[in-house]
Amino acid sequence: MTTVSTVSTVATVATERRGRHRRWWTLVAVLSVLVAAVYLVSLCVGHTFYPPGDVWRVATGETVPGASFTVGRLRLPRASLAVVCGLAFGLGGVVFQTMLRNPLASPDIIGISSGASAAAVFAILALSLSSAAVSAFAIAAGLGVALLVFALAWKGGVAGTRLILVGIGVSAVLTSLTNWQLSTVQSWDTQTAMRWLTGSLNNAAWNDVRLVLVAVVVLTPVLLAQWRNLSVTQLGDDTAGALGVRVSLTRLVLVVAAVGLIAFATAAAGPVAFVSFLAGPIAARLVGPGTNLLIPAALVGALLVLVADVAGQWAFDARYPVGVVTGVLGAPYLIYLIIRTNRRTAAGGTL
Repeated sequence: MTTVSTVSTVATVATERRGRHRRWWTLVAVLSVLVAAVYLVSLCVGHTFYPPGDVWRVATGETVPGASFTVGRLRLPRASLAVVCGLAFGLGGVVFQTMLRNPLASPDIIGISSGASAAAVFAILALSLSSAAVSAFAIAAGLGVALLVFALAWKGGVAGTRLILVGIGVSAVLTSLTNWQLSTVQSWDTQTAMRWLTGSLNNAAWNDVRLVLVAVVVLTPVLLAQWRNLSVTQLGDDTAGALGVRVSLTRLVLVVAAVGLIAFATAAAGPVAFVSFLAGPIAARLVGPGTNLLIPAALVGALLVLVADVAGQWAFDARYPVGVVTGVLGAPYLIYLIIRTNRRTAAGGTL
């Protein structure tokens, strides 16, 4: 009787696992198609509509009057930057949220984006550096702020709640520094900085695309290789160590890779609000528990940025930067999440 029950349990577990795998692959396929479809729409639609055939000819190197400039020089790099930045934001956000077991633990909340923003504004306003140097400043600052936040939150380990609180404090200080810099210069000098701070794909260039693409191609395999260890750490540090996971090393590798992705994406497009915050929870809702969230979250991030950019350009009477649209989408979810967390805490739960 016991043997039959065991066999039945094993069969049930195997069936559930196959179902999760099928759901994962189906979702990845659907998200990939949606990203490709919105990407194509962003290339075709504008003040002048170009049919997909003309877009394909431009993409393959042919000269098409009008389309070669509009599509090849303006729309292609913009849409491509939206995709690679969305992938980077989605990957970085879901790693932090999973590692710290808290949906509030995104780079938007814990100060990494604020650090990159403050450094970029300093590089633009005080040093008048080129766009490449501004990007380098932003990347270095993002990494530096991440190390500072983790150092301040360290107390025999890094608890998610403590890190979030420290990150919010550091973010507030950095935001104040950014505002102070903006208030001390002439108004006409702030236009470039404000455009960067908002999170914008305007003036996207292939150099920006290549910069973020290299980061995604190099760091994504690192995250994929560490995902199993990250999943095991959800059982607790002692259990993970007993199962052979080097917890401290795993977290260090994940933090460096995730911060690198966020910093490179922020350096190229600015701090596009709430993409890293939204991508992971949306992917988790769609995929379900017990699956690898990296690829789904990356695709959700790319889809969010693409849709927000298309909407910001053509869905309203005025044209809005992508960061404004993602901010409008993300702020209500943040409020909802805080309310839900407070209710759980009041009922005796934890963050």
